[in-house]
Amino acid sequence: MVARVVIAAPASGHGKTTVTTGLLAAFARRGRRVAPFKVGPDYIDPGYHSLASGRPGRNLDPVMLGPEMIAPLFAHGSRGADIAIVEGVMGLYDGRTGAGDSGSTAQVAELLQAPVVLVVDAAAQGRSIAAVVHGFRSFGNVRMAGVILNRVGSERHESILREACEEVGTPVLGALRRADAVAAPSRHLGLVPAAERRAEALASVDALAALIAGAVDLDAVAAVAHSAPPLAATPFDPISERPVAGRPIVAVAGGPAFSFAYAETTELLAGAGAEVVTVDPLRDTALPEGTRALVVGGGFPEVYAAELSANEPLRTAVAGLAAAGHPITAECAGLLWLCRTLDGAPMCGVLDADAAMTPALTLGYRDAVALSDSPLAAAGTRVTGHEFHRTAVHPRSGLLLSPAGGAAWAWRGADPEGFASPGVHASYLHLHWAGHRGLAERLVRTAAG
Repeated sequence: MVARVVIAAPASGHGKTTVTTGLLAAFARRGRRVAPFKVGPDYIDPGYHSLASGRPGRNLDPVMLGPEMIAPLFAHGSRGADIAIVEGVMGLYDGRTGAGDSGSTAQVAELLQAPVVLVVDAAAQGRSIAAVVHGFRSFGNVRMAGVILNRVGSERHESILREACEEVGTPVLGALRRADAVAAPSRHLGLVPAAERRAEALASVDALAALIAGAVDLDAVAAVAHSAPPLAATPFDPISERPVAGRPIVAVAGGPAFSFAYAETTELLAGAGAEVVTVDPLRDTALPEGTRALVVGGGFPEVYAAELSANEPLRTAVAGLAAAGHPITAECAGLLWLCRTLDGAPMCGVLDADAAMTPALTLGYRDAVALSDSPLAAAGTRVTGHEFHRTAVHPRSGLLLSPAGGAAWAWRGADPEGFASPGVHASYLHLHWAGHRGLAERLVRTAAG
């Protein structure tokens, strides 16, 4: 099994993404085959991980996938690598609200039997850092193998911090100075995705590689990763036991406006027998020739509303695909694009609804049940997904092209959500299809039928 280490922190904002991305890039530039992972549902950090490592950034989310899937997905994503780096989520022991360590970085570290390196923002700390480190090392069952100090003010400050960590027997593997920060731009849902600023993102990754190589003992981090014990796990296999014949073409929306996608989604579609082709709604004016189904994931269509609206030929083609009865499935950003309008700009018009930005953030895991049959799921299907948006959809009358359509999902404490019909499934709920592989198989069967 590949050497592995988890990069964690006491809380969000301590520098996990900076350190993880820099480590991935620094090891890759040393010629190491490094596999990147992210704990939780986040789509944006894996984009930077992918640029840094040259491999797909993958997510390990025990809530959406189930704990039993973490080791197999890790084994799948780390094939051919000699070291894997897993970036944690929030604080080390933060997980799903009210569910103990479920979904936490600590849970994933335990499931992978991986050592943990704690990144600590030390800007306003001296000897007290020993209490922080000791507390995190003593609480729970993870093996904390070292600390990387972030935002250190001076050589004297670094010396004080190192001495404090030595008092509690925790080695310092690196120290990043306060003045050396490399920042990525952010907006209403976090960092700007790498797909939207590729040239600038590559420059940031290069800067992070140099920063980490000069501030962190890479050999010590590698030694920590190689200290992980063997992990018995059969790699996840996206190939279906009964793939459909005929290779129906399934178009998957991509590009800057729809950059939220898990790597396993296209792997599962191909494994179910589809020919997967990417379409960029900001650039392409037609669906791929012979398209039999369309999958539209998440992203930031509200940022590109004018450009998406201006692409009238593609909007018309998508509406025509739905009118012809070919399956379309969309989540969050895709849901907005299928509406009649987004912030007043005309969209595809597949759904008889209007979408708009709101000041309120909707965020959290959802245990949902499908209310209606659709090309994605049969009524009664149970899933766990994640909702994350600052928009609202206001239906006019239901599904424009299918008056018999109903709601997509229901979950406790909320009104029925989304749209579902025999040909269309559109919802705010983000799903990780590797935890529900029947979704891809059902969609491809529908496309082939």
